[in-house]
Amino acid sequence: MSTIHLPTSSGIPSRSRSRGRAALLTMPLLVAGVLGTGVTPAHAAPAEAARSGPVACGGEKIGRAPVRSEGDILIKAPLSRIWRLQTDVKSWPAWQKPVLSVDRLDRGPLRRGSSFRWTTPAPATPTTPGTILSITSTVRQVKPESCILWRGPAVGQGLRIDEGVHLWTFTKVKGGVRVHTVETWRGAQVEADVRTATALLGGSLKLWLHELKVAAEARDGRPCA
Repeated sequence: MSTIHLPTSSGIPSRSRSRGRAALLTMPLLVAGVLGTGVTPAHAAPAEAARSGPVACGGEKIGRAPVRSEGDILIKAPLSRIWRLQTDVKSWPAWQKPVLSVDRLDRGPLRRGSSFRWTTPAPATPTTPGTILSITSTVRQVKPESCILWRGPAVGQGLRIDEGVHLWTFTKVKGGVRVHTVETWRGAQVEADVRTATALLGGSLKLWLHELKVAAEARDGRPCA
């Protein structure tokens, strides 16, 4: 794994810093607000917990890790639209409140080996400070309109996740598309308090699924800016 360098605050536009501060304050409320939205609760338990969904994409497995969570949701929209929203990573800030910025590190459609760097707030916990995480994600496997898996480190001031692995699968079912996601984290800081880290991860997955559903089911098929 390559080491990434967190940009200093002077390298982040003031608008993004303001969004980051606001997101840090509102993140718990956003997560709480998705309860009862139709999102299947993400598992808030260590890696040994029972798995209820796919764990691989094209032979690339999610693997085991101390911090692990998953969840899924039914989205009543065309699979092509859902896939476009999820894989057009530069558009994430338009429909995901916690995503502050995204930079593609290559061009064209996401493919195996594609990388992108994005920022998102991490709330304070009893063992880690509130910060803005800079995440570098590299696609390890992708099957168009079926699944995608990426992995990479996340670094913020006073917080580091050595590796996050994130798998998404998309399945046509009666009434729409079932979107399932599972993510794991590794690193000394998050592994020092697995319960808290897993709960935060589960909340973030619920929010992501909910916002993907809202954007995909919008009347005109476009996310709201």
